[in-house]
Order: sequence, then C-alpha cells, then structure tokens
Amino acid sequence: MVNFLRFSFVLILIFFFVWGCASSPPGQVTTGSSGDVPEASGTYKPYKINGKTYHPLAHARGFSQKGLASWYGKKFHGRKTANGETYNMYAMTAAHKTLPINTWVQVTNTDNGKQIVVRINDRGPFVRGRIIDLSYTGAKKLGIVGPGTAPVKVVALGKSDGGKTYTAVDYWKGNFTVQVGAFAIYANAGNYREKLSSRYENTHITTYKDYRGTFYRVRVGRFTQLEDAETFSRKLMTSGVDSAFPVAE
Repeated sequence: MVNFLRFSFVLILIFFFVWGCASSPPGQVTTGSSGDVPEASGTYKPYKINGKTYHPLAHARGFSQKGLASWYGKKFHGRKTANGETYNMYAMTAAHKTLPINTWVQVTNTDNGKQIVVRINDRGPFVRGRIIDLSYTGAKKLGIVGPGTAPVKVVALGKSDGGKTYTAVDYWKGNFTVQVGAFAIYANAGNYREKLSSRYENTHITTYKDYRGTFYRVRVGRFTQLEDAETFSRKLMTSGVDSAFPVAE
C-alpha cells in the first residue's frame, strides 16, 4: 500500500476544512471536512481526490467487483476513519471508495481461495487498480500482509442484523434533510437558522461531536426520498446558499 497517498488524502481534507472556514458565514467551520462527509447512515456527497471525483453509491444491492486489495495498519491505528470512528487495525473493517458506509462485504483472495467478511467504515484506497483497503487483521486472514496486495473479489452483503444475516439497504429511501452549514458557536448557528427559517420550512439545528469538538449543524427541510433532497439542495444553491448537500437523519 502506498501510505503517502492516504496521507495526501488527509491533507486535502484539512485544506478544505480551512478553506471552508474562510469562505463561510461567520463562525461556520466546515462544509467539506471528514466530519461532514460519510455519516454513520451513509454518505451521498461526491468528493474529489487527486483530481478525480468519486460518487458514493446509494445502495450496495447486487454489487460485485474484482481488483487488488491492500491494507493499512499500525501507522493509522487510533486515527479517525471517514465516518468518524477510530480506526482499529485489529477489527474486521475496510475502506472502499464508493460503497455505502457500514456495508458488510465478503472479500475472497482469488489466489488462495480464503474469504473474510468486513464492514466498510472508511474511504480509499486512492491508488490505481486497488479496490479495497483492509485492516491488518482482515489482510492477515486473507494472507496478504506479507506481499502487501492480492487479487480479490468483493461482493456486497448488505447491512448486518447483528448475526450472520445481511439485508440489502436502499439508501434512496429514508429520512433526509439538507445541510447548509456547521458552526462551532451555537449563537452563529442560531442566527443562520433564523435567517433561513423566514424563507424555508423545517429549518433546524442538530449537534455533532467528534475529536475536533462540538459543532452545530444547520439543516433545512425533511424528505423521504433522496432524490427530493438532492433537488432541494440544488434549489438552495441557486438561491444564494453557499453550501447545501443532502444527509440522512
């Protein structure tokens, strides 16, 4: 695995975090940081790495893919994953560029036939030809810790019911809203909510905490279809809102 590229990915996220602070309403701290991209219920917002845009999938039903698997271990142990969890190199997790966060997948090493089941909780790997980054334990079980990479087949299983049964999840349906800002100071979030509430219904604030601190997210609208939330996001952007993207609630 090329650790340099994962490090570059982190730097890019930091850049957008700082840029968002400078170009947003007073006190707004994030529109593109890792804290706002893949939430626990999945992410729908496209993101760009090394000039390439990735579009996360709305569901994993019927997903199958072949390519190279790599792994990441001690250097990243204890760091935050894309969905805000702490990376544990001994857990059965993995990084994928587009599968919905929390999707369970079966990974088969096509060289030796070994199989594992892991949960997607991170984004990557951003190296040409590589389709999944496994935790150390997952890679060890597949026999690829030594060589570093191996050809694999990835098949999406879906969402776990807590046992060994998985169900396909359709992320197009559910409870959605549109996020328009996140603030470190509650008063600033309240002022922005009040400004928008005169024009839009269901303008509200939710609280989010991660390793950086507490943030107050301003969100507008409530929808049961992702497509409707995406349409409303575009409407907000054309009406002068600096940043708007759908999220699951």
